[in-house]
Amino acid sequence: MISRIKGTQDFLDLSFYNFIIDQAKDHFGAYHFDEISTPILEPVELFQRSLGEHTDVITKEMFIIQEHAERSEAICLRPEATASTMRAFVENGVQVTPWKVFSHGSMFRYERPQKGRYREFHQINIEIIGAQSVSHDVHLITMLERFFAEKLHLDTFALAINYLGCANDRPAYREKLYAFLTSKKAEGICENCQVRREKNIMRVFDCKNPKCQEIYLKAPKIIEHMCQTCNQEWQSLQDQLQLLSVSFVVRTNLVRGLDYYNKTVFEFVSNDLGAQNAFCGGGRYDSLAKEIGAKQDCPSIGAAIGIERLMLLLENKKAQLSIAQPKALHVVMPMGAAQHTLALMIADTLLAAGLCTDVLLEQDSVKSMMRQANRMGAAYTLVIGDSEQQEKTVTIKNMITGTQETIKQIELVNYLKR
Repeated sequence: MISRIKGTQDFLDLSFYNFIIDQAKDHFGAYHFDEISTPILEPVELFQRSLGEHTDVITKEMFIIQEHAERSEAICLRPEATASTMRAFVENGVQVTPWKVFSHGSMFRYERPQKGRYREFHQINIEIIGAQSVSHDVHLITMLERFFAEKLHLDTFALAINYLGCANDRPAYREKLYAFLTSKKAEGICENCQVRREKNIMRVFDCKNPKCQEIYLKAPKIIEHMCQTCNQEWQSLQDQLQLLSVSFVVRTNLVRGLDYYNKTVFEFVSNDLGAQNAFCGGGRYDSLAKEIGAKQDCPSIGAAIGIERLMLLLENKKAQLSIAQPKALHVVMPMGAAQHTLALMIADTLLAAGLCTDVLLEQDSVKSMMRQANRMGAAYTLVIGDSEQQEKTVTIKNMITGTQETIKQIELVNYLKR
């Protein structure tokens, strides 16, 4: 037997998955976000230039498609969607800003599979491209909080926020952080953090090593080394969230894992998910447009929701959610080959009337067909034998109550709709 690739999954029932997507479409549509779609295949260079050469995604997690000898293009399976969305914005010359869009689909990262983490995983991405004011940050975060709390009825999550300052704040802060990381106070940091200290210093805060995290509690904080404008925006962000009744905690070591982030960063987390506790995260990326080839910067903010992790959180709440139930199934059962044509014609009539219908066309006993219809979850079976064919009738059995009745074929649709 050939098994699926490790870190991937089969969805044999999409009702729960589609419920989340449908709720997202309804909610984000109400906030005037348009749905878009971008390719799963993208140039490797798009992510090398946007995510940062020393991020884990680039150094360890990219699925790069092997080049053909006669072609020089380097292609990968997209590891995230923000860079793809910005590429679509720049390449297609979108003029209207803010461009408020969302998308959903598969992302790919080569990493060790564990609870809530897959090599092929699914995300909903939300972006506001051309968003200068910090009030856009508030609007996006509030929209997400309302989605989780009011649409999906989650009550075991928290919002963590931080502010990373602007490009002018970074050089002085990096110097102070480097001095701390090379002092006795930071003795004992892991080898990975020692590498990051030299190559991409703010990534040290992404380390999951408990000892490192304990050390970093004493590290200089970026929010204490920001310019006046960033301090004002940071305060405005907190004030507006409080006025909108959005609860949050400030987590000064929150940096997110990608280099394009600046200023506002945030995560929605839940202890119900274990170690991988973030199910939504995002932030500002004011310089991303220029990084991928635009003539000028385009201040923006976005977020990604991990659908698998959201499904884990909602698993115990499915009964409280208005997940669409399958339509009542009507199974047409011809008793022999002589009734096949009539069975197909009756099924066609039921389908035209909007009734969910299937036909059993294998030669079998009534008892076996009834068992099969029961396994299929049929609400009604419609038996057509020699007598029904001659008398232009159908014998209908209610699979829930066990009652049955023979009616004229011409009255079938009205009877079933009642």
